[in-house]
Amino acid sequence: MELGGEARKDGKLPGAVLFMCGMNSIRSPMAEAIAREVLPKSVYIASAGVRRGERDPFVDAVLGEIGLNLGRHQPHVLDDLEDDYFDLIITLAPEAHHKALELTRSWPVDVEYWPTPDPTVATGTREQILDAYRGVRDHISKLIGTRLVDRAGRGA
Repeated sequence: MELGGEARKDGKLPGAVLFMCGMNSIRSPMAEAIAREVLPKSVYIASAGVRRGERDPFVDAVLGEIGLNLGRHQPHVLDDLEDDYFDLIITLAPEAHHKALELTRSWPVDVEYWPTPDPTVATGTREQILDAYRGVRDHISKLIGTRLVDRAGRGA
């Protein structure tokens, strides 16, 4: 798998963004769904995990609360991606960040780490667990707004 692209330091939106997390079952698919909703359709958006995972029903629940869904998304790893040319890779978990840096060592691509909690560590009632997932959703949404949408507005 080769991940390469032209680094975007001019404040404009990248042409292709990859969100990465551990298993592509919670954080990165959430980010992909939110980014697809708020970024222009001209921006190619994908997500992948470092390891294979399974679709998490809590993600569907909290995305549904804001009118989004994952469609037919099934968790996949980097090697499953059809396209491997990205301007920006956003990592949401430490292992994903290390993997992205390792893979892109010789490529002119921006890699950003957005530390994002893992909601699967939440315990308690269904509502308490959903609150943890909502927190992750809202955290990712805020970061996409401030680091991608707002940045593009300033760079235009």
